[in-house]
Amino acid sequence: MAKARLACLEVQLRREEARQPCDDCRRAYLKGVEGHLDKARSAADETYGWRRPWSGSIAREGVWSNLRGADVLLLRLASDVEAAGRASEVMALVERHLSKDDPRRVRLAQRIRHIISDGPTPSDRELLARALDSAYGNLDAELARVRSLRNMLWTATVLVFLGVAGLALYGWLDPRSLSLCFAPKASAGDPNQMHVVCPSTEYHDRTANTVPSDLAQPQDILTVEIAGLVGAALTVIASLRRIRGTSAPYMLPLASAALKFPTGALSAFLGVLLIRGAFVPGLSDLDSRAQVLAWAAVFGAAQHLVTRLVDDRAQMTLSEVGGPMDAVGSDKTVVDDDGSGRAGRAVAPAAVEHAAAEGPGVPGEGREGGPQDESR
Repeated sequence: MAKARLACLEVQLRREEARQPCDDCRRAYLKGVEGHLDKARSAADETYGWRRPWSGSIAREGVWSNLRGADVLLLRLASDVEAAGRASEVMALVERHLSKDDPRRVRLAQRIRHIISDGPTPSDRELLARALDSAYGNLDAELARVRSLRNMLWTATVLVFLGVAGLALYGWLDPRSLSLCFAPKASAGDPNQMHVVCPSTEYHDRTANTVPSDLAQPQDILTVEIAGLVGAALTVIASLRRIRGTSAPYMLPLASAALKFPTGALSAFLGVLLIRGAFVPGLSDLDSRAQVLAWAAVFGAAQHLVTRLVDDRAQMTLSEVGGPMDAVGSDKTVVDDDGSGRAGRAVAPAAVEHAAAEGPGVPGEGREGGPQDESR
């Protein structure tokens, strides 16, 4: 997609190079466009190899940032007819990425009808270029926020996974210190004997003075974490119905979903440990290995109570990319510029926002500075 846009801008550049006259100012702009396109081409052709997970996303941002910079310079070089034709496109981008009280957006909304109908003045062309550059700058900032959140989620996933792996390794080396074994009841045949239930196995008819921790197995914690991971997987599958597609170049929903797996394993371990410590009233002894694993799966699925906040934050960040900016002051009015240098009638923000949708020659509307403007 980036290479297709690059090819399109290169064609526009060649066309502008062939247009006469070509003074020093125009040549400087053409050189700037060519520089942006060269940087974009170089970044688009780079493979990065093993560095791609770290450098690839920033490189994609660099490609599109340079393409947008070239587009702004080409708008400065475009003819009056082409600039008027792109005015609605610029207005749409400005409405999506600049706040309603931004001076450039307000001014462009005031002038958009005159630009489309009568062509841009030199000041209008400068306004179009600066408004487009600001809209692209805000878009770059929005995408940078998505990338930053994506990086934080992957970092958190790795750290939680390392913590879970560390617990499993510690339990393997010293199973007694983090024992998850239960002694729910005495043996039915002999009150001096007892059953011991561990996540990976069960022991029957042990002596009454048996310490459950002594029977803990190295794989107990790992078994509980696997059960919690399975419970987390079910919540990931259930959350797929809420995931929407996005045009942002970062797989933020995937990063949010990946965090659920190690978090589910960790919450399963903590949940079973709390039950063993009689932290939950009435739920201090589990009768079988199946109950231990079932509760581990339940606690693994319960991680959704925490990670859903991360899901909401991710969806909110994605919705901010390219979404219409909210009005900061909805009760403000804007003075419509009639093109004669005098203030025209005051219009509500809603009228300003729909100015781009009104084409030239609207009934009842006169030319700039004409008698109908005076009557307002």
